[in-house]
Amino acid sequence: MSVTVRAHFNKQTKDSKKELVQFHVKGDDEQKPELNSLTREVVILSIAGLDDVELTAEFKKSAKDAKKTVLEFEVKGDSSAAQTFEFYKMAGSDVDLTITESQMSLDEFREEQEGYREGVRGKINHDGTVEVDQNQMTIDEAATEEGPPMTDEDELPQ
Repeated sequence: MSVTVRAHFNKQTKDSKKELVQFHVKGDDEQKPELNSLTREVVILSIAGLDDVELTAEFKKSAKDAKKTVLEFEVKGDSSAAQTFEFYKMAGSDVDLTITESQMSLDEFREEQEGYREGVRGKINHDGTVEVDQNQMTIDEAATEEGPPMTDEDELPQ
C-alpha cells in the first residue's frame, strides 16, 4: 500500500536515541483512509523530486486538530548520511510525501534499532565517575583494537 499527500515538512530532530521527522498535512489529503491504516507500521518515506532518496521509518503517530493533521515518524538508524542530508534539506517547505508500506515488520525494525544503538552500557554517578558492566569491552581493549594507545604528551595547558 502506498499513499501520496501534500504536506509541510515541519521539522526533523535527532538526539542520541532517536531521529524524528514530522509533517503537517492540510486540505483534502487529511481525509485519506490509508493514513490511518499505515499508522504504527514500518514505512518507506520519499519526497517527489528527490530521486533514489528514501528513508525507512516507523510511522509513530497521526494526530489531528482543527487546523491540520500531524504525521510523526521515527527514522531507522542505518540510513546513509547522504540520503538523510538530501531529505532534510527539504525541511521547512511544502512537499509531495509518498508513504509506502515496508516489507519489514515492526519487531524487525525495533530489533535493528537496538543493534544500531548498541554500545557500552553503564551508569554515570553523581560524582562524575562511570560504572560499566564488567562483561563488556574495557577501554584498554578498545584502544588496542582501534590503534595505538594515546600518550601523555599533549600540548594542552596544565
